[in-house]
Amino acid sequence: MITVTTAKISDRDSVIDVIVRAFSADPVARWFYPDSQRYAQYFPKFVEAFAVAAFANGSADCVDGCAGAALWLPPGNHPDEMALCTLLQNTIAETDQAEAFALLEQLENNHPAEPHWYLPLIGVDPAHQGNGYGSALLKYALERCDREDKLAYLESSSPKNISLYERHGFESVGTIQVGKSPTLFPMLRTPRRFARSRKSCVTVFAAGKQGGDGCVRGVEVFAREPEIQTAGATDAATEVSR
Repeated sequence: MITVTTAKISDRDSVIDVIVRAFSADPVARWFYPDSQRYAQYFPKFVEAFAVAAFANGSADCVDGCAGAALWLPPGNHPDEMALCTLLQNTIAETDQAEAFALLEQLENNHPAEPHWYLPLIGVDPAHQGNGYGSALLKYALERCDREDKLAYLESSSPKNISLYERHGFESVGTIQVGKSPTLFPMLRTPRRFARSRKSCVTVFAAGKQGGDGCVRGVEVFAREPEIQTAGATDAATEVSR
């Protein structure tokens, strides 16, 4: 049986470590840090800055002894922009910084206007992928979104994971790409109770962009799904890694 639990503060280093391993081949993570040594040195700090609020809010989830983890930011919480900017200024080439900051700005601008749970990072250790851990992490958190009647939002950095997210009720709402950056695929999920009882339209983006006809509708979740590899501000797995 797969067990998903809320990570404790004492689990923080282990959770960050598994995300770093999961994202080792992620296109967006490696666009920031293509050199393996610099990736190992600096991407843990990137993870911490991007999703530190998950630990503070008790919304960092781990599965079966930290074989995988998902870092969710509750409504109203955001990545630590100052820490991210400082980190990137000090750790990536000056010639790459304009595009890196422009990409982060696009990520921020494309969030839904409505209160929502945000999944910046989810990943499964490559040694444990294919065991259903990614799906278990998603199901655990999305049940909370349904209970609270809140939207869920993520950006998939891997087209391979889109069908998995769709099976969990997410819908694609465009693409994000800056300069030579990899393409990310923002996805939005309407809570199941909300979709069934109110059948309402919701605004997808603060900037006024909307998905399709302007409505976001729930999608039925299949009993079994393939695994994600990664997801979140980026995702890196075929099982989930963000």
